[in-house]
Amino acid sequence: METIKQAIKYGIVGVSNTVITAIVIWIMMRIVGCSDVLSNAIGYAAGVVNSFIWNKQWTFQSSAGWIRSGIRFIIVFGICYLLQLGLLIYLNKHLMIDSYYNQLIAMAFYTVINFILNKFYTFKP
Repeated sequence: METIKQAIKYGIVGVSNTVITAIVIWIMMRIVGCSDVLSNAIGYAAGVVNSFIWNKQWTFQSSAGWIRSGIRFIIVFGICYLLQLGLLIYLNKHLMIDSYYNQLIAMAFYTVINFILNKFYTFKP
């Protein structure tokens, strides 16, 4: 039951990350006047920071140290990103469907793997 509650909270945090990332990218592009690339990097950085704080404090209620769990969070993010990218490339090569659907499959894969690694590695009690 605890894992289901954590998964729901993780999903809520994920939605908030998406909103924060999109808003920061928009502000950086439209108000500050930054390039697409810089705006994207800053937006994603804001989303990752939001994700780390909320998942540590609320989703997993972890007592792990901030530095240790922060380093682990970044490692997990990198691993999950590379795994989903590899899956995306594989799917695009082997599935004859619109590549956008492969993106969605890879995103779902990322989300599940990221949740599991954060639960049992990054924020483990």
